[in-house]
Amino acid sequence: MEAMAEKRILVVEDEPRIADVLERYLRAEGFATERAANGRRALELWRAFRPDLILLDLMLPEIDGLAVARTIRAQSDVPILMVTAKAEEVDRLVGLELGADDYITKPFSPREVVARVRAVLRRAGGAARPSRVYRAGAVEVDLDAFEARCGGERVPLSPTQLRLLAALVRAEGRALSRHELLDELGEPFVDARTVDAHVKNLRRRLGPCSGAIETVRGVGYRLRPV
Repeated sequence: MEAMAEKRILVVEDEPRIADVLERYLRAEGFATERAANGRRALELWRAFRPDLILLDLMLPEIDGLAVARTIRAQSDVPILMVTAKAEEVDRLVGLELGADDYITKPFSPREVVARVRAVLRRAGGAARPSRVYRAGAVEVDLDAFEARCGGERVPLSPTQLRLLAALVRAEGRALSRHELLDELGEPFVDARTVDAHVKNLRRRLGPCSGAIETVRGVGYRLRPV
């Protein structure tokens, strides 16, 4: 089993029973955990605990999960695994547009949560990160340094957004289907339409380089240098 020792997980969950179970399973796998039962405390612990991943419930007292995600993502690229009791697709898509790296819907198996946590951390940490820099026009992606630039200016991206951009840059000029992009992200089990949310959020982050990402109707997306 891949070691994830000393990785810090912030569990943001207002239901004590669920939070207890999650912490027990995560600690049994070697993770260090802290817990927040409301959005305000979650932001306090995010700043103090400096977690490697945030397991974030959407339905929270004081400050809801979407607002917490919005605040964190404006200042940090820490991976966020969103947890929701809502089944509607719109709730998941809003969370993804705010920069969440993955989501899981209640009810869930604690073992599935641990597996998702490991998968997101592997993607964020670049367990198989190539030491290469990819360029297309004004867009540059450095997977070794895990950063992106537009016209030489650094663009803060979440791990998922960075990998999505890297896939588009590597395939410069070629249209990639949503399923191909999900495979690149290591998320083949996710609804292909969630790619649209990732792309929308990526375009917003890229600013003047956002026009490089073109929608190919009926197929997916491609990158053309601008």
